[in-house]
Amino acid sequence: MKKRTGTMNLNEKRKHAVCVADLLKKEYTTEYRCYLNHETPWQLLFATILSAQCTDARVNIVTEELFRKYPDVEAFAGAELKELEEDIRSTGFYHNKAKNIIACARMLLERHHGEVPDSIEELTQLPGVGRKTANVIRGNIYHQPSIVVDTHVKRISKKLGLTEEEDPEKIEFALMKVLPEDYWILYNIHIIQLGRTICTARAPKCGECFLKEVCPSCKKEK
Repeated sequence: MKKRTGTMNLNEKRKHAVCVADLLKKEYTTEYRCYLNHETPWQLLFATILSAQCTDARVNIVTEELFRKYPDVEAFAGAELKELEEDIRSTGFYHNKAKNIIACARMLLERHHGEVPDSIEELTQLPGVGRKTANVIRGNIYHQPSIVVDTHVKRISKKLGLTEEEDPEKIEFALMKVLPEDYWILYNIHIIQLGRTICTARAPKCGECFLKEVCPSCKKEK
């Protein structure tokens, strides 16, 4: 009888994680894909700050005009707070996001000559940047192995039995222990796709899921 994932030791969890990763790769492409539209590292940085508690689709609508109005880091650093708030209002939490983006732009100019740094330590010192945002930059811009724990990754990783943690940072480190390093960036891309199409939060289509044979949550629901 197969063990439940909650009782697996680390080696067993690693085998389970590799099995999940292989099935995801078989179903989806191995092409790196970022769901936030951007042309430069700083655009992705600000778009990711805007994406907190907001859909990528909404952020892409907002940034299409935003990045024309503010064409570089200097423009954001010199932005008028109230005006920027109105520019990004539809993304939600616009007071904090506008304040953080302006402060972040100024720090990029003061400390990094306008360039986006690549280390987790320097990135997380920027206003409005936590580990999730930092790992988006490290993975998509600098191609450094990194795991981004968004709502899809948190929810589905637990359903798959890859972690029992609740805190995003603890989930990140738990996944780093069991997933192959060369798959860290792809994992987020694949899980977002899975979470938007099959394993949705409100009505997961377990019967249609290509992971149903290895997903403990699917077996419990059966």
